[in-house]
Amino acid sequence: MKRLFVVSIHMGVHILDGKETASAIRAQIASDVAALKERKPGLGVILVGDNPASISYVKGKEKACAEAGMLSRELRLPETATHDDVVAAVESLNAAADIDGILVQLPLPAHLDESAILARIAPDKDVDGLHVQSLGSLLKGEPVFVPCTPYGVAMMLSHNGIDVAGKHVVIVGRSTLVGKSLANLLLLKGAHGDATVTVCHSSTPDLGVHTRQADVLVAAIGRPNTITADMVKPGSVVIDVGVNRVEDATRKRGYRLVGDVDYEAVSAVASAITPVPGGVGPMTITMLLKNTLAAARMHLQKKGQTD
Repeated sequence: MKRLFVVSIHMGVHILDGKETASAIRAQIASDVAALKERKPGLGVILVGDNPASISYVKGKEKACAEAGMLSRELRLPETATHDDVVAAVESLNAAADIDGILVQLPLPAHLDESAILARIAPDKDVDGLHVQSLGSLLKGEPVFVPCTPYGVAMMLSHNGIDVAGKHVVIVGRSTLVGKSLANLLLLKGAHGDATVTVCHSSTPDLGVHTRQADVLVAAIGRPNTITADMVKPGSVVIDVGVNRVEDATRKRGYRLVGDVDYEAVSAVASAITPVPGGVGPMTITMLLKNTLAAARMHLQKKGQTD
């Protein structure tokens, strides 16, 4: 029986609290990690340069690993690192027996080829789900590691009792990181899937014609407040993946974070909505932990078969 983790109501709309949902899933992950007798699952993170946002994300992932009882190892390289430098770091983690999952923190500096570097990660350690083999398996309907943000969206829906089977899901955004991967995940037969999916993008004419048909609307375009109330079908579920900085002189930092959805206006129309921050974000890191645990189990099973 599914538990309902919707924890608050605002203007008559259910707020899908990512922190609350992630906390429940992480508690189960920690319990499963503690049950592994052989060793802790291990996550290796490669950070290139000193991008403040990337540093913050990596610290968050390391903290989450520690709370789940997992090992984390960070390899930090300078902004000037060459392709060969980064590949050498990847290969060292590929060879490490105590590392089950590898994450290359994106974005990389402009002089580096992200696709070429991600392709060097061992597929059985690709817990970010961005290796071409992982993406191909997802497309075939045989996923091993699902990209963490789409996985987080799917788990957010299911853990809050929102079944997409037979529903029309409209995704605004066609990136590999979110849009295309989420579309393929929601199309799968069985858990998290069986939806009818429409993907919109920058060349879609009259975007609102499509978004107003959505039972579940997912915004992942990276433009603040693009989805307005008149673009949303009354009673629909709205998932906001966007995280955008907008100037705000009233804030100490001089900015505030907003999503791709006009939150206040859309909250008056939707039946459920994710906030920004505190919505999909916590789910992304949680799915990274879940994938790392799955990788560890796979490696321990393989070792047991070969011993």
